Amino acid sequence: MAESTPISQLGDARTGKLADNLTGFGRALRRAGVPVDAARMALAQQAVLLVGMDRRDFSAALEAVLISREQDRAVFRELFDAYFRNPDVAQKLLAQMLPSAESKAAPAPRRPRVSEALAPVRAARNAPPPREEDTVEFDAAMTASTLQRLRQADFNQLSASEYRLVAQLAREVPLPLPRYAARRTRPGLRGSRPHWPGTMRQATRHGGEVLQLPRLQRREQPLPLLVLVDVSGSMERYARLLLAFLHAATAPRRAGKGGAVRRDVFAFGTGLTDLTPAFRLADTDAMLEAASRAITDFAGGTRMGDCLAALRTRHARRLVGRRTLVLLISDGLDTGAPEVLARELAWLRRHCGRLLWLNPLLRFGGYAPTARGAAELHRQAHGMLAVHNLSHLQDLAGSLAALLRQ
Repeated sequence: MAESTPISQLGDARTGKLADNLTGFGRALRRAGVPVDAARMALAQQAVLLVGMDRRDFSAALEAVLISREQDRAVFRELFDAYFRNPDVAQKLLAQMLPSAESKAAPAPRRPRVSEALAPVRAARNAPPPREEDTVEFDAAMTASTLQRLRQADFNQLSASEYRLVAQLAREVPLPLPRYAARRTRPGLRGSRPHWPGTMRQATRHGGEVLQLPRLQRREQPLPLLVLVDVSGSMERYARLLLAFLHAATAPRRAGKGGAVRRDVFAFGTGLTDLTPAFRLADTDAMLEAASRAITDFAGGTRMGDCLAALRTRHARRLVGRRTLVLLISDGLDTGAPEVLARELAWLRRHCGRLLWLNPLLRFGGYAPTARGAAELHRQAHGMLAVHNLSHLQDLAGSLAALLRQ
């Protein structure tokens, strides 16, 4: 159907079908993981009444008031085309324009979020209303086979409901970072220097007798962490889930006796965005909302060399000597100049303890870093790890420890 075709076949305000269609479309967006509330739906009805029934204006008005995150725009447009389509009119037009054929062309593959959002709509249109005696209640608990499948499933192949479930499970995965001996000391049983204030306090309790000689031992602190997350279009779903995982896994409440993890987080695409203020928020969902507002180049291209140059010139003090552990999360599909990327990666390698590349493309068995950016990143990084499913996230702590011991 042409883009300028009006939407009048779906009903208008006089027959009462337009409001029902808008409400159903809002529910489909929520099933696809797009945050839509009653206030946005009210704005959508007002916007449609203002712009009229032209298809392009109709779509643009709904997108303007219903979508607030860049990562939801592609889902909205695909769901709009699938939801507001009249199959009877389309078949009549095709019958007049095309000769009959024995086979029909296969429809274009849809995103899992869109397919899941449309499934209840199709079922409601085709199935008769259920009788009360036919209603069956199911237990919502996951079986062991379902959980095992989700642990091995690629993040980019999950439906909206499965993605939300895996995102919640990822927040419970621990990430104990390796520790190092800091300069500050604390009283303990072992140490190179006596703890004289503690010795005097114990002596006063025993009539001046020194029964034990406390020692000062160095505190152990987790390694400082610098996270660089690729937010280009190919990394859309990985970036959001891995940000939630790292925020929950390195939270101060999980730090233990060694102290909180010093973490600096940046998102890069066509530019560099500092997400460290967002990571100071205690709630993971609030962090994700703040990160979505801060990132202006989400689902765009990748110029990794230029972003690392911005890190070097504006945020070089975030690297604490040669102890900082750098986690660079990217698929390595860079569109910038390879010589700039090589120079900046060499600088980053010299000014950190370890540079580890977390690559979702390792889900492919025969993967090889043949692209120019991926080849340079593979040459400069100390190690490469897979982070494309929940199972590899659970094994990440052990893999980090093994690489740091080498």
